[in-house]
Amino acid sequence: MSWKRNFKNSGGFFDLEQKKEKLIEIEKETEKPENWKDFKKIQKLNQERSSIEKNLEEWKNLEQSLEDKLILLQILEEEKDEKSLQSFKKEIQKLREEIEKKETQSFLNQKNDTNDCYLSIHAGAGGTEATDWANILYRMYLRWAEKQNFKTELLSLREGEEVGVKSVSCLVKGMYSYGLLRGESGVHRLVRISPFDSNARRHTSFASVFVWPEISQNIDIEIKKEDLKIDTYRSSGAGGQHVNTTDSAVRITHIPTGLVTQCQNQRSQHANKDKALKMLKSALYKKELEKQEQEKEKREISKKANEWGSQIRSYILHPYQMVKDHRSLLESAQPKDVLDGHLQAFITAFLKQMIKGERE
Repeated sequence: MSWKRNFKNSGGFFDLEQKKEKLIEIEKETEKPENWKDFKKIQKLNQERSSIEKNLEEWKNLEQSLEDKLILLQILEEEKDEKSLQSFKKEIQKLREEIEKKETQSFLNQKNDTNDCYLSIHAGAGGTEATDWANILYRMYLRWAEKQNFKTELLSLREGEEVGVKSVSCLVKGMYSYGLLRGESGVHRLVRISPFDSNARRHTSFASVFVWPEISQNIDIEIKKEDLKIDTYRSSGAGGQHVNTTDSAVRITHIPTGLVTQCQNQRSQHANKDKALKMLKSALYKKELEKQEQEKEKREISKKANEWGSQIRSYILHPYQMVKDHRSLLESAQPKDVLDGHLQAFITAFLKQMIKGERE
């Protein structure tokens, strides 16, 4: 069976030997007396060691599971137990999904990939069409996060004049959430028959998605008070206990870079300001990393124009059904499933393309 060969060959994706060698290097570093007084360095080494050990253990468990299933398969084939064979196929599918999950995680080796992340969506020009599309995208990412067992925290929301949202920001909490979502930054295009057009004409809408990692507060990022423009405003949204209705929402603009962060879900203006500053610090840190590393494709937080030719992915609901990623060229004929949060195939395809580009 081809899945057996794929499993056996997939060890290369995980660089198991390289990870074992790295583990030996870490052990040598932790044994050096000159490092014992450097608490931050030892802490970082211990965290890296723990991560590698966990990765190796997970791979070992998958390998053992494969061997067990191969033995069971041989027995079922000899006994010609069709009913059990059908049940066995479901187990194989679960194993395949585990392999794919591990394979995807193996691509997440960049700085901050394991971090939580901020996700912000901004409607493009187009009024009702655009704000509705931004809201659809927000729901898509919430559903995706739910499928990953990630938690989300709404930070700010500006409602559209009639429907949807002009902009929305949230925190996505979960291991590898930034690594998985970093490729979603860019312009997303929707083509459909408008539900708001009485003449049932086809409309094209755009929305921008921005993703950046949450960082530790002990990272030194200098933010001068004179570089900040701080505005307060009344929160908007669906209401409820987590959304303030007083002028306690805070929007912070970093004048030198134009970066804007905002928060409205905390219980006081002070708490909202602290959260917005934390978001800004993370955004500035990401921007500085991009500058230092001189990435081939900079994923800047500054807004891109919501226009033709700049989109990273198109969601077409009319005249045919398709979602196409313009970077990996992956296509799906099930746009409704994708918009319901089934994004993993596109995320994995993008990560594979990035790894391939780095190796070339």
